[in-house]
Amino acid sequence: MARIDKTNYYLDIAQTVAERSTCLRRCYGAIIVKDDQIVATGYNGAPRGRKNCVDLGHCLRDQLGIPSGERYELCRSVHAEANAIIAAARSQCIGATLYLAGKNAKTGDYMADTSPCSMCRRLIINAGITRVVCRTGDGQFTVTDVRDWIYNDDSISQA
Repeated sequence: MARIDKTNYYLDIAQTVAERSTCLRRCYGAIIVKDDQIVATGYNGAPRGRKNCVDLGHCLRDQLGIPSGERYELCRSVHAEANAIIAAARSQCIGATLYLAGKNAKTGDYMADTSPCSMCRRLIINAGITRVVCRTGDGQFTVTDVRDWIYNDDSISQA
């Protein structure tokens, strides 16, 4: 019997967490791991007590034709990464790795461009997470050193 490598093991767990997602566009799951121990999980969905898009039966961003990656302020959901960070103590995040996996809610296909949005990148940086691993396909992933987001600050205009 072949044993699964640790990276795909954690990404599979993140993918299972994504099954709780309530988004009609993208289903994401995130887990934070420190010292080989899962310290928090999160999936994308409306804030506690608010109706989810799956409950409402529609997505405002879809209705307005807003492309993926734009106008997040119109989305009902809290992102998976943010929910995982909210669920963890900062001391558990410092030096940790965040694993992120997602699928298209309509097709079930892996999201080949999986990467935290700019808002979640800021949360990840402030939480002290040092590495982000994103599933991009079956058994495929990217690894990002969070320091790259700090040193290559994409929030500064190049005017």
